[in-house]
Amino acid sequence: MTSSSVPRAARSVRREWDLLCRSTGHLEAFEPSMVADLPEPARRWLTHAIAPGTPLWQSVELSMRGQIRLGAWRPFTARQVLAPPRGFIWAATAHLLGLPVVGFDRLTSGSGQMRWRLGGLVPVLSTTGPDVTRSAAGRLAGEMALVPTTFAAATWTAGSDDDRVVVTWRIDEQEESAELHIGPDGRLLGVLMQRWGNPDGVPFGRYPFGVAIEAERTFAGVTIGSVLRAGWWWATDRQPEGEFFRAEITEATFR
Repeated sequence: MTSSSVPRAARSVRREWDLLCRSTGHLEAFEPSMVADLPEPARRWLTHAIAPGTPLWQSVELSMRGQIRLGAWRPFTARQVLAPPRGFIWAATAHLLGLPVVGFDRLTSGSGQMRWRLGGLVPVLSTTGPDVTRSAAGRLAGEMALVPTTFAAATWTAGSDDDRVVVTWRIDEQEESAELHIGPDGRLLGVLMQRWGNPDGVPFGRYPFGVAIEAERTFAGVTIGSVLRAGWWWATDRQPEGEFFRAEITEATFR
């Protein structure tokens, strides 16, 4: 992927986008024996998600569309580069009062940032700092599910029941974990974690965050969730009010 393909919303972090798109070495081909020592739900998912002989891709570039809740539900389109555990950039355009809101969320080189502008010019949100970085690291740990070929860089342990497994990542100087819910056929059904943040303006801390996966699709030998819902307070009675993201992944290019 050349720098000219970087989305307009992320041009100020063009270098970081290009670096995340690059592989860092030779890519082995997947064999089911590679996951033989992992907990059974992880084996069930990974052998469903990765076809034998598929390169162990280190990153993916996604195209998506959907709705995000900014007061009301607003349509958006986005592109994302995702390279666990190195980082991600999610660049999107939503619409508010008939005007585009353009910007990005990122975690690159150990630093998190959110930068959004109304009409591409008027600042709406620009923030960074330790809390933003810590929250972005949690997001990256959960979104590993969209790049299952990076499984070897994580630590896998038993989950809360026979259909769940915990994946733990070392992201810069911290560890972040997420619990994956795996169906009997190996499909990934959801992700649940205690993610750092301040939903609804509460003090920063760890709060339930989750993703429900409603459909899947295969790209280049890799099967990932393609219809997603996500939000705070997941698996609690506050889940409906915490849900803020609904998306369909329309393209995925693995590298």
